[in-house]
Amino acid sequence: MTIDDPAVLLRTLFDAAVAAADPRTVLAAHLPEPPRGRCVVVGGGKAAAAMAQAVEAAWPAVALSGAVAVPEGQTLFCRRIEVIEAAHPRPDERSERAGRRMLELVSGLGADDLVLALVSGGGSSLLSVPAPGLVLADKQALTRDLLRSGATIAEMNLVRRQLSAIKGGRLARAAAPARVETLLVSDIPGDDPGDIASGPTVDGRGNAAEALAILRRHRVEPPAAVRALLENAAAATSSPLSLPAPRLIATPMMSLRAAADAARARGVVPMVLGDALEGESRQLGLMLAGIARSVREHGAPLPAPCVLLSGGETTVTIGAGPAGRGGRNTEALLGFALAAPPGCWALMADTDGIDGDSDAAGAIASPDGLARAAALGLDARAILDGHDSYRLFDALDTLLRTGPTHTNVNDFRAVFVGEAPGASPIRGPQARRRLVS
Repeated sequence: MTIDDPAVLLRTLFDAAVAAADPRTVLAAHLPEPPRGRCVVVGGGKAAAAMAQAVEAAWPAVALSGAVAVPEGQTLFCRRIEVIEAAHPRPDERSERAGRRMLELVSGLGADDLVLALVSGGGSSLLSVPAPGLVLADKQALTRDLLRSGATIAEMNLVRRQLSAIKGGRLARAAAPARVETLLVSDIPGDDPGDIASGPTVDGRGNAAEALAILRRHRVEPPAAVRALLENAAAATSSPLSLPAPRLIATPMMSLRAAADAARARGVVPMVLGDALEGESRQLGLMLAGIARSVREHGAPLPAPCVLLSGGETTVTIGAGPAGRGGRNTEALLGFALAAPPGCWALMADTDGIDGDSDAAGAIASPDGLARAAALGLDARAILDGHDSYRLFDALDTLLRTGPTHTNVNDFRAVFVGEAPGASPIRGPQARRRLVS
């Protein structure tokens, strides 16, 4: 393959990023010593079923039991570990049943037993046990409003930890005196273990006062029971957990490095801009277009042709008006396309295979995409303002439909910047100096 086909190149890089985060190939090396007693597996998230499969394959002689929760339609077959379907991104009664099942599984264990927690992004919704004094409807209403508010995933998880009987290390507390070991697939900018699925086996940052501040900042009015709980909990304290450090088996940076290696193998120079880019989706797209323009016109921060790689998780602030269909990746991609210089291609997609509430992981933008959209009668700026980016890329037939990938290391973005016609890009030692400066 050559860079004569940028769309194929970008899809190859995405596939490399996802493969690097597949628990079935990376988990076994991170397993702890098997226990003298029982081994109970618990957990949840978009990667949980694949993680359970990997544990079963690596420990054929260990007596395993337990359960993990996954989003609806993402079940994988396991022989000894139960796989439970629950709701995502908004918790429902199945989420509460799954959370209570995890608490039940870890109760009554002894010091020789091991609780192996398999945790990945999505677990916050899949394992949802309201704190005493709350009902599930309170958490559902708050989750809905937070999703629309533009709050970051870290802010949302801080709030959810304060309202849960399982998050923020409470599942680990329920397992005492058993040993608790946690394997993590990170979908969180910064890879904070307490933020991944809101940390059911990890003491998380934050407190009730900070949760209230987040709600005020994003103008989210919580249900009365939630406000009362947070206000009453502001003075409460609990002793810290004493647990082995969680083990990160897959992270966004690991996947970005795998994609960079795949680019080099195909003769394309990559630059990783970062694994924790956040902010409003369309604004991030605009920023990436600005970097691409600098590459195209000035050969900085590196000369074209090249590929710019980044990860992280952006937000889409819906506001009070109606919204169309799409997710943060297609919204960022459309923002990029509207500002990109000529000769640029981009792929933006969620590594879990699902962008927002759509059936696509994301999409690919080509240099002629907006002209083709206009010929179809589509107003790209109006579509972006209406948060309806899925419709545009669907009409162009450039949506990326992978189905569930059974992993989740957050968003993946790759921008290919081609040479300008007649350009004389900087080569040799001067180019190398720019790459390392």
